[in-house]
This record gives sequence, C-alpha cells and structure tokens, in this order.
Amino acid sequence: MTRTSTTILALALASALQAQTANPLSTELKAAYTRVKTNFIKAAEKMPEDQYDFKPMPEMQSFKDRVVHIAVSGMGPCSTLKGEPKTIDAKSLKSKADVVGALKDSFATCDAVIDNMTDADAVTMVAGGRGPARSKLAMGYGIVAHDNELYGYICVYMRLKGIVPPSSEGR
Repeated sequence: MTRTSTTILALALASALQAQTANPLSTELKAAYTRVKTNFIKAAEKMPEDQYDFKPMPEMQSFKDRVVHIAVSGMGPCSTLKGEPKTIDAKSLKSKADVVGALKDSFATCDAVIDNMTDADAVTMVAGGRGPARSKLAMGYGIVAHDNELYGYICVYMRLKGIVPPSSEGR
C-alpha cells in the first residue's frame, strides 16, 4: 500500500469513527436512559393490578407509589427542559392503567428532551430545581440514576411476589 492510499484509508477510518461518535456524551446518556425507561415500563405493565398496593412492610411505599414517584419526578425536570413545565397529580392516579399511562407520558416528555440532545446541548447549564445550576447532561444522568435506584426497589417487590423483573427475563 502506498503512503497516499494509507493516508486516505486512515482519514476515511477517522471520519467514519467521528461520524459514529459525533455526540458521544449524549449518545451514552440516551442508551442508559432507554434501558431504564424500557425496564420500568415493562415492570409497571407486568405487575398484576391486584399487586399494585403491595408493600413488603407496612411502613414502606407500595409498588404503585414507587411507580407513581418515577412518573412525577421525571415529568418536572423533563417538561421544564422541554420548555413546557407540567406536573402530574399523583392523587389522581387510581388504577394500574392510570399509573402506566402517567409513567408513559412522563417518559415521552423526557424522550423529547433526551432523544434530541446533542453534546453541545448537553453542556448547557440550566437551573437545577432545588440545587445550583447543572448541565443538561448532569440532569439527564440524575434522572437515569434515580430511575435505576427505584427500578431496583420495584424488582424486589416483584421478586417477593414470584414475578421475574424484565431486566432478568431470559436468564
């Protein structure tokens, strides 16, 4: 191979690699967010409605309370980042269908923000709710970390009822 063709090949490979990783920060956030969103929705759909009020101990939140918490806590920051502040009235969510619908609505609002985020957007500083301003990337990862924590809790609830959580299916 000549020096010119080696150089051209190296430039082509670098260009292809750059195209694949043009937005590595936001791409990684999207992947982490999509995993937890998918698991959460599947878990909420999989748990039988008659188990939505299940609490491992009386002083703990119910399965329903945990899922509602994710819907409510995601809607706030995501709708604000979207420029359309919106809340979910947790007390109005009575049935499994209500809860799953609110969860999907909350995630759809987050989808609009996270799916369209670029690395340039990700480093934009925004008001951080109760704390100081944070980057959009930090807010996104805060949502992912929080959702993963709560997903871990509801997996225990599901296991206690003999139900395999979505993230463990097929193993």
